[in-house]
Amino acid sequence: MSAKGIWTPANIVTCIRVALVPLWLLAAEFAASPPNQGLSLGSLAVALFYVLLALTDKLDGHLARIRGEETVFGQFLDPIADKLVVVVSLCYLLEIGVVSPWVLLIVVAREFLVSGLRMVVAADGEVIAASPLGKWKTAMTMVSISGLLMCCALPEGDPADMLGLLFQVLLGVAMLLTVWSGADYFMRSWHVIERGS
Repeated sequence: MSAKGIWTPANIVTCIRVALVPLWLLAAEFAASPPNQGLSLGSLAVALFYVLLALTDKLDGHLARIRGEETVFGQFLDPIADKLVVVVSLCYLLEIGVVSPWVLLIVVAREFLVSGLRMVVAADGEVIAASPLGKWKTAMTMVSISGLLMCCALPEGDPADMLGLLFQVLLGVAMLLTVWSGADYFMRSWHVIERGS
């Protein structure tokens, strides 16, 4: 593929998203502040920055479809960008004590499992189509992370606690979808594994 073919608007958006992930983490480390009696503008900016990152996931896919410019490079990089956005933010939320280590374990273990299965299936010359469960899993995870980051900006008290509980529940739903989508991919790949055993 030519360089011109690689650098489509959709792929440029994806590359920008990847480049912004470490910048977001720097902002989170330096601009965010611990819960206090007032609104934390630093934490709010970090949360809004994350929402922007999450929304670019929809933008690059939309651009690729409407322009008919879906590329191998985009198919390779887009899922990596999604995983970076999720895993780095979960590492930060774990660092500040907002999420459990189990959340990160479930997400990372699922990605290792599915990535390994994709390599096995591809080596056998088959393609397992992406499941809508994966898209729901990613969307629910990003929504719950965005909400938890927003809660970090709010003053301590009942509204922040109630919203925090709501987004923790949504994160729990996202983890169920993470496990379910991983199991679904495993089951749809099982015939390839059996054939090679």
